[in-house]
Amino acid sequence: MRVAIAQINPVIGDFEGNTEKILSFIDRADNQSERPELVIFPELSICGYPPMDLLDQEAFVEKNLKSLRYIQQHAPRGIGVVLGHVDRNKSHAGKKLMNVVSVISDGKILHRQAKTLLPTYDVFDEARYFEPARKREPFTWKGKRIGIAICEDIWWETEPSAAVRYPIDPVEELLDGGASLLIVPSASPYYSGKLQTRFKLLSDIGKSSGVGVVYVNMTGGNDSLIFDGQSLVTSSSGRLVFKAAAFAEELSVVDTGKDGEVGLDGERYEELEGALVLGIRDYLEKTGFQRVHFGLSGGIDSALVATLAVKALGTRRVKAFALPSRYSSIESVEDAKTLAGNLGIELEVLPIEDVFKSYLDTLKRVFRGTEPDITEENLQARIRGTLLMAYSNKFNSLLLATGNKSELATGYCTLYGDMAGALAVIGDLLKTEVYEMARYINRNGEVIPESILTKPPSAELKPDQKDQDTLPPYEILDKIIDLYIVHNKSEEEIESEGFERELVGRVIGMIRRAEYKRRQAPPVLKVSPRAFGTGRRIPIAAYGRKPLDG
Repeated sequence: MRVAIAQINPVIGDFEGNTEKILSFIDRADNQSERPELVIFPELSICGYPPMDLLDQEAFVEKNLKSLRYIQQHAPRGIGVVLGHVDRNKSHAGKKLMNVVSVISDGKILHRQAKTLLPTYDVFDEARYFEPARKREPFTWKGKRIGIAICEDIWWETEPSAAVRYPIDPVEELLDGGASLLIVPSASPYYSGKLQTRFKLLSDIGKSSGVGVVYVNMTGGNDSLIFDGQSLVTSSSGRLVFKAAAFAEELSVVDTGKDGEVGLDGERYEELEGALVLGIRDYLEKTGFQRVHFGLSGGIDSALVATLAVKALGTRRVKAFALPSRYSSIESVEDAKTLAGNLGIELEVLPIEDVFKSYLDTLKRVFRGTEPDITEENLQARIRGTLLMAYSNKFNSLLLATGNKSELATGYCTLYGDMAGALAVIGDLLKTEVYEMARYINRNGEVIPESILTKPPSAELKPDQKDQDTLPPYEILDKIIDLYIVHNKSEEEIESEGFERELVGRVIGMIRRAEYKRRQAPPVLKVSPRAFGTGRRIPIAAYGRKPLDG
């Protein structure tokens, strides 16, 4: 069977735009030289994913259904359309809504299949809104029995979370009903390594049942979530016969009877770069901002953010600020200027010394009898944050935060200072990953100056300051953070991996005490299995979480 994979990037709540896009993709499929028999769209294509509490608005649901009817009436005749949308729960028992995929042909809805497995782990909260399907039945199309398993419905055999045990296997029921092909409309957020997990799920279905799978994934960025596309088709023997583009819209016609084989492997940092670039671009496009700016310190983190911003938006929509204080080295300012020149972006230098002196003079009486400490260090970061936010207000420019995951984890960051901003671009990259991505970017020639890559990292908020004065070496710290945050290991389990007990306790203590900071951080672009933000919910007012500093 020839199917068209319509890998689209919908905007949440833009029913007019999404409807127009869906119809244009159907028209394109209809006009292919080898006309497909079905056009398949991702999960919840009409409203976008995740709609979250917009689903509580009756008008939102009604516009979604009105768009469905419009597409039903205006889609070309003679071609089938598999389309994800929100529907009402007709049983009047349980949740009011269902996550549904409808099959449309010749102005009629031939089949509806609701989603069964509603994820509530990590960033997902679907059981909050939707009632699960009560039955799972294939439909017949052109003499072929086809089953629809919506996204999570294929995850029964692979536990997506340690806390999840699903009681129903939708795939097995569809196969029992005679399905000889599975269609999987999906809105599966990206993280590094997830593509391989998806392929294994599909391949295992083919190997165990002799049934091919068409997996159609959404693409685009929505707040902290990035959808990578990379739709897949596997054969009845479990081989990969097609993979769509990463981080881009695409229409592709594929023969599901094909049993060749294509490759899956890709460069990890190329994929991460593509994810973050899309995350920046779509955040602006979908929030209405036209330009971004940030502080460019001469350090590795802001250098990487600057490079990614230019890749996402071009040079004219990106502006950088160097905000040197009395502790900023001449070398750091020069590194910032060199990078800005390499990228072709404007760099404005705004020294903060006079403002810093004014703050100190104002606070002199209140601080009488005390010695300078982290308070004065944080003042400098907050001055910078205030100036950068002033530019944001005046010129409607979006401020990008430049902190990394290691800093967010340990609280090595300043509230209302370097944490200020609308989007934390690299907040899900550990410091060691930041260096690796920078080296990847420089693989074909120096973009980020080598001096930035080789100098010891420093906040430059006091004389001769180095990150390692406060933090363990990043090579060790990042391994502990990964084990604790991503893999949910306890102190004892981490110690058993060969780390010193005192060091593990110190790092975990820092992570716990910094929870209140992370609750006030901007959205973090998610590229790991466990990012800070909506997917990690930890109480602030819990035992042993006494704040370290601001």
